[in-house]
Amino acid sequence: MAANESNTTLKENGKTSTDPVRPVANFPPPIWDDRLLSLTVDYLELEAYAKAIDEPKEELRRLIINVNMDSNAKLCLINSVYRLGLRYMFREEIECQLDKLFKELNMEDYDQADLHTVSTNFQVFRQHGYNLSCDVFNKFKDHSSGEACVEEFFSSRDAYCRSKQLHKEELCIFTKWIKDMEFKTITPYVRDRIPEVYLWAIAIFSDPDYSQSRIVLAKMVQLILVLDDIYDAYGTIEELRILTSAINSWEINVMEQLPEYIKPLYNILLNELTEVQKQLSTEGRTDRVDASKQAFQELAGGYLQEAEWRYRRHVPSFEEYLRNGLITSTYDVFTKSSLMVMGDIVSEQTLAWYESRPNIGEATKLLGRLYNDITTFQFEGERSQQVESVHTYMKTFGVPENVAVHELKQMIENEWKDINKGCLKPTEVSMELLAPILNLARMTDTIYKYDDRFTFPEKTIVEYVTLLFMDSVPKY
Repeated sequence: MAANESNTTLKENGKTSTDPVRPVANFPPPIWDDRLLSLTVDYLELEAYAKAIDEPKEELRRLIINVNMDSNAKLCLINSVYRLGLRYMFREEIECQLDKLFKELNMEDYDQADLHTVSTNFQVFRQHGYNLSCDVFNKFKDHSSGEACVEEFFSSRDAYCRSKQLHKEELCIFTKWIKDMEFKTITPYVRDRIPEVYLWAIAIFSDPDYSQSRIVLAKMVQLILVLDDIYDAYGTIEELRILTSAINSWEINVMEQLPEYIKPLYNILLNELTEVQKQLSTEGRTDRVDASKQAFQELAGGYLQEAEWRYRRHVPSFEEYLRNGLITSTYDVFTKSSLMVMGDIVSEQTLAWYESRPNIGEATKLLGRLYNDITTFQFEGERSQQVESVHTYMKTFGVPENVAVHELKQMIENEWKDINKGCLKPTEVSMELLAPILNLARMTDTIYKYDDRFTFPEKTIVEYVTLLFMDSVPKY
């Protein structure tokens, strides 16, 4: 939120100066400072785990493409591979097998299948975009699981340990970047959430192959976080207008116009995108960086609009708020930054598809905005802020708070239906390109379904961070 106008005070020398009234939020302090500094990566162990999975990986590949395996057993096997986070190793083989199995599907076969078989088949086909009808849940019998097959041929522990060491390495790199950029010094008013920020990158890019992409995306998320807290919890309206104008220009020569405390951040924003642009220029893919820049510019404009409403103490209509809220959800920056670092699979046609505002993208933005507002409006209300979904809905439709929250939650359920529909074949783009959008929605559900677990990570995110980065895996 933007602050009210400044108070006038007197300096000791008799000259007047302005002392801005800032809407500083009472954010909880970070939890991880000392423990992050002590994180270490065992590179020999990382290499050993990588080698350990080579041979069993090939054995499991042969099992997946085995033409003699029963179809139900194969679907159980694929389900286990998916649940153990190993799908990235066999993406093409699994897609080929599911295509074949779905084409050969006979709905009458499910009349005699047990609940486990029906549920597994339904889950596997739907997860991979195949529209298996809900009518399959009719009669039930008995069938065994395929997870033992994976455990027999493949040590999931080796794969998990490799991923964990890799994620620790990336978190160390990201933590060092945060320290090198001196964020704690230049933005002390911002939520300090280093591993929590990095969790978003892991959620969106879970495959080990996207290591560099996760690091770049984590940096973009950090920049989103800083902008969010400047516009919402520190900047005065005049400062925010100047900052928005600077971001829209995207020129280093406007630096002198900025308040002193914003200059370092503005420099980091420009430098980081410039660095990515240099990396992609040799591949002829600078248009992706341009898309991400544009998303940051639109985000700044959206944040400023909310700040202007708050400054004027104006509560917009629900419709007006949501139009802007799709931008301030930040998910356009998330998605375009994800596409920016996904490699050769992203083409000009991919960017054009996303710019056309497909339903799955718009649904994810709206889901993010509503989830965030429902879980934070009471905390924001402590600072007399009422520019969010709940209060705008109450004002527009003349309903009490509990009714507004109920209706907004129903809207979230409807957005999930659009997201699921957007993942069913035939899809407009590949499932690999849809994955960052779908994973963003899933992470939103994890963080905001019950409360704001990002701002208040001690409620459950602490456990996730500890399991992923801190705890060692028992040896046996």
